[in-house]
Amino acid sequence: MSINRIPVHFSDRRRRAIDQFVRRAVTACGVGILLLMLLLFFWLIWVVLPLFSAPGMHQTVNLQLWDKAPALALGSDGQLGWRISRNEARFIPLDGQPAGEALALSGQPDAAVNSSNSSSVLLNVQGGLLLLQPLIHHQHGEWYFPLGDRPLRLPQGAVSQMALTSLNASQWRIAAQTPAGISILTLADQKTVSQILLPQQQAEQLLLSPDGQLLYATVGRLLYVWQISADGAQLRETQTLAQPAQSLHMLAGGRTLLVQDRRGVHQWFAVTGDRGPRLQPIHTFAHSHAVQGIVPEPQRRVFATFTAQGEVALFASKQPGPILHRQLAPGIEALAFSPRGDRLIVERAGAWQQFTLDNPWPDFTWRNLWQKIWYENYPQPDWVWQSTAAGDSYQAKFSLVPMVIGTLKAAVLALLFATPLALAAAMYTAWFMSPALRRWVKPGIEMMGALPSVVIGLIAGVWLAPHISSALAGVLVLPLVLAATLLLCGVFSARLPASLRRPGIEVILLLPVLLVVTLLTLWLSTQLWPHAGEQLVHYEQRNLLVAALAMGFALVPLIFTLAEDALFSVPGALGQGSLALGATPWQTLTRVVLPGASAGIFAALMIGFGRAVGETMIVLMATGNTPVSEGGLFAGLRALSANIAIEMPEAAAGSAHYRILFLSALVLLIFTLLINTLAELIRQRLRQRYSQHEGQG
Repeated sequence: MSINRIPVHFSDRRRRAIDQFVRRAVTACGVGILLLMLLLFFWLIWVVLPLFSAPGMHQTVNLQLWDKAPALALGSDGQLGWRISRNEARFIPLDGQPAGEALALSGQPDAAVNSSNSSSVLLNVQGGLLLLQPLIHHQHGEWYFPLGDRPLRLPQGAVSQMALTSLNASQWRIAAQTPAGISILTLADQKTVSQILLPQQQAEQLLLSPDGQLLYATVGRLLYVWQISADGAQLRETQTLAQPAQSLHMLAGGRTLLVQDRRGVHQWFAVTGDRGPRLQPIHTFAHSHAVQGIVPEPQRRVFATFTAQGEVALFASKQPGPILHRQLAPGIEALAFSPRGDRLIVERAGAWQQFTLDNPWPDFTWRNLWQKIWYENYPQPDWVWQSTAAGDSYQAKFSLVPMVIGTLKAAVLALLFATPLALAAAMYTAWFMSPALRRWVKPGIEMMGALPSVVIGLIAGVWLAPHISSALAGVLVLPLVLAATLLLCGVFSARLPASLRRPGIEVILLLPVLLVVTLLTLWLSTQLWPHAGEQLVHYEQRNLLVAALAMGFALVPLIFTLAEDALFSVPGALGQGSLALGATPWQTLTRVVLPGASAGIFAALMIGFGRAVGETMIVLMATGNTPVSEGGLFAGLRALSANIAIEMPEAAAGSAHYRILFLSALVLLIFTLLINTLAELIRQRLRQRYSQHEGQG
């Protein structure tokens, strides 16, 4: 008797070498992937970290002044400073070079006010008005008198208080307090274009908005707001202050009014109500009491304060307290910002000190990302994302809460839609379907996962959204109708002939029935309630429902494949033993197979949730991309990933907008890592638990 043997050429040394090589290659690839993830993580942190750096202030230049008289007005373009006192007007180089010749002023002005952009200075020369402009070209300064070099005398009498704003390069609006009342003049080309007189008005403080349409005046504790138009001035509102105002200032953009009194600096801006826009107190800046002077930045909503003891502080409109505080030598008399707010001139008796300011993102804090902020013209504090607008004075709003809420809503609803379908398909395919039919169905479902998400998003946005709008009622009741149909089919299936109850045949019979019921339900909804979506007040065609259906369709193949593999990984002896003991196939599935596969099924759901959180193209094309935190099933939304894809091409490199988008990517990465880590811990716990049960069995 001969035994057939298959010749095997086997080498232990060669096998060990191959195994060792493969082991090292796999280990190197795994370590490389971990290092790549760490590199990506630290690179995102490196881009984002400057957002959280504290503002800085460093002295660069110390200059002695020829004129010892206190300054009435001063300013700077960063390279060349200018100063106006009662005696002279002079340009002063900030690099230590000798100053040029001074412009002697006749009449000795008593007071001065700057325009909102510091391009013009209005002097009060013994009750008359003299407009002076410092013009700087290539570190060379020149003084210009737009309305002539002689003071303008008003027929209403001598001026005691005044305010100035530049309407354009050649037109100015002036408000002047005279014995006869407040005179509002519009001047251009050394001519008076219009003049408005508010009689019997004796104001202690005057302030014009940058566009010249509003005049703020204080009398004691009363704050008057006048609306100025071509037809005249109309009193818009009167507000009662807690204490008499010491000074009024307007931040860049002309929306925020700063009112200084003995308690501190208070922020006011208009909120639109039933009677139109009305000023409303927003908050009082912390640590702003005992302030001697306030100087706003020309281009940003930032202002500086100083005290007699030499304390200098920087404030931003969206921050509750100072963002920078420095103790300097006592005796500060005036401050001046450069146009971009990167330099600050401090004047004290006979000397200038220039400081460089490292304050690129004054409005940004971690609080602004997650807490409600009361923005200008908004009726109440809210989470708002609105990074750009047409106006140069726009106040950017960077709250990540609307995108986080939109991401979670879309992911959770998509998972709720995909989970029942995917798990039911996996259980039926793995346990009840005939092997011949399974060989066709399983690859077919997995092929759905090969569809690009951009194609699914395009179909959802262009085709699915309009059809859902026209058949909304049918879409909402369809899950209940299909569930009822399945129950009825289960009841009547027992009455079918034995030849039609074989495994696989019921699917061929059931699918046409479900298709007919679906089409009939949608058709009836269009007949009974046509255009239901268009008739709803708060319905948006691209909304959460459309995104959830489209994204759920994309999640079904992933969850199905992983769950079906988990069910098949359960040892067959467990199921066979259960059936041998008299359990039905359904009892065996629910009480034996599903608990054994629970770890793999949970991992499938978590991987699907992670895929939904990071999905970009579907939510980009099917949601309307509305960054709002409110809204239900029929409202639009914006996800973090879609927000990055939309706004990254528009963000200037190195800007706050640019870095906050990278911060969004970092938040998305950390969230995904936490979800996956938690899922792995729970999966290991479930696997350990049920493996112990199996060992005891």
